[in-house]
Amino acid sequence: MSIENQLAEHRSYLLRFARLQLRNEAWAEDAVSETLLAALSRPQSFDNKSQLKTWLVGILKHKVVDTLRQRAREVSYGGEDDTADGSEELDALVFKNGDHFASLPADWGNPEQDLNSRQFFEVLEACTEKLPAAMGRVFLMREWLELPCEEICKELKLTPTNLYVQLHRARLRLRECLELNWFGYAPTTLSS
Repeated sequence: MSIENQLAEHRSYLLRFARLQLRNEAWAEDAVSETLLAALSRPQSFDNKSQLKTWLVGILKHKVVDTLRQRAREVSYGGEDDTADGSEELDALVFKNGDHFASLPADWGNPEQDLNSRQFFEVLEACTEKLPAAMGRVFLMREWLELPCEEICKELKLTPTNLYVQLHRARLRLRECLELNWFGYAPTTLSS
C-alpha cells in the first residue's frame, strides 16, 4: 500500500485528535493537513521503530502546540459558557466538608487492560469533550501534549494556582464521567 493511502487511512483519527485538542474545526483541519504534508514531504524519517499512527500523532502534537501558540490571542467560541461550568457543585458532591471524598472511588479493576481497549479511549475522549472549553484546553495541554505548567500559564495567562485548580476540577469531572460511563459505578455515600 502506498504511503499516501496509509496516511489517508489515519486522517479521520488525526482529525478527531486535533478537534479534541483545539476545539476549533478550521484549526484542526489545518493542523492535520500540515501533519500529512510533513509526513509526505519526509517519509524517510519514519523508520518503522513505531507504528505509523504513533509517528503521525507525534507530528500532530507539535502542530497542535504550534497552533495554540499562534492562535493564543484568538478566541474560539464553542457555543458554551465557560464561566458557568458547575465546578463548585461538583466539588460539593464529591467532597464532604470540603476536604474528604464523600464516597470512595470505584474499583477500576485492571486499568492496564482498559488502556488496551479501544472502547475505553472512545469513552475517555467523549468525557474529555464534555469538559468546558477552557478547562479541557488546560487539561489536554498538560496531560496529552505534556506541556510544562510554566508554559501553559504563560500561553493562557493563568496563575499557577488557577492552573492547578482547573486541572483538579478537570480530573474530578473525568473521574465522575468514567465511573458513570465506563465502570458502571453508582456512587454511594460514605458513612460519617
